[in-house]
Amino acid sequence: MLERSGPTLKVTAPMLYAGAVSLLAAGRAALTPEIREIDLEAIGDADSDSSALAVLFAWLREAKASNAELRIVNAPAGLLSLAKLYGVDDFLPLA
Repeated sequence: MLERSGPTLKVTAPMLYAGAVSLLAAGRAALTPEIREIDLEAIGDADSDSSALAVLFAWLREAKASNAELRIVNAPAGLLSLAKLYGVDDFLPLA
């Protein structure tokens, strides 16, 4: 579901509604001040929906509450398209 590699948390499971609660909890448990980026390289366009945005924003809030900043790398085009459609693309800290 998630793999840690140095300061990077790699999402390896689909970010879809059916698994959003589990993914949210796993990310919250894995977030530490050392984590600086969320890598979505393993997530394809068909592997994310609007719940992925909710999970990402929750993780970003969690990091901010701990005085840490996260950036998102390798976001799939479909997820970026959804973010733009919902008007939240400017709030995603993309690298």
